[in-house]
Amino acid sequence: MRDGWQVTVCRQGNEAEPVVVIDNFAPLPQRFIDDASFLKLEPMGEHYPGLRAAVPPSLLLPLLADLAPLIEDVFGLAQCRIADALYSLVTTTPDDLKPIQRLPHFDGVEPERLALLHYLSRDARGGTAFYRHRSTGFETVTAARLGDYRRALDADLQREGVPPPGYIGSDTAIYTQVARHAGHFNRAILYRGNTLHCADLPADLPLTADPATGRFTVNTFLTG
Repeated sequence: MRDGWQVTVCRQGNEAEPVVVIDNFAPLPQRFIDDASFLKLEPMGEHYPGLRAAVPPSLLLPLLADLAPLIEDVFGLAQCRIADALYSLVTTTPDDLKPIQRLPHFDGVEPERLALLHYLSRDARGGTAFYRHRSTGFETVTAARLGDYRRALDADLQREGVPPPGYIGSDTAIYTQVARHAGHFNRAILYRGNTLHCADLPADLPLTADPATGRFTVNTFLTG
């Protein structure tokens, strides 16, 4: 484990899924901000509410090498590799969110797929929250659960309607918040990508297109 890391392993919700919280994650966090400032960040896909660009693997590999024993101990995964790594800058205002962006999501159904989220905003009010789907009780979505989850969610939306514009930030008629982690500068959280989660952003959080001042993260997806 890297010197200077402050590590907490949280077991959250009814399913006791682990979330690893690491403070003081990168020795030189400003390097990521400086690198992104020279890149053209642009929309990428229909789900992320903002701008993205690829992260050079050379900036991540030393950190991932130090993470390897922790990943094996907590998640039981060895020899993880980077599936994707993206600079991510939230720029979509709450009023402009698409319906799919107003709901918790999951990154994939594979339990061996991990998400590493590195917060690089000086404003710590924006974090990440995790949820339980009320009608199924699911906090994770596996391949076996996917059909049941989709059918139940469709029924929920028919009954309750599409959520109003805004980032989900608490309990709703469809979801219960089971945990929240604040986005402190140079904190990273590591979790299974099949957990139901969403950015938790206050309505007055500045959503600028500048990595130095906006809600900026490095989102790395790992497979073991």
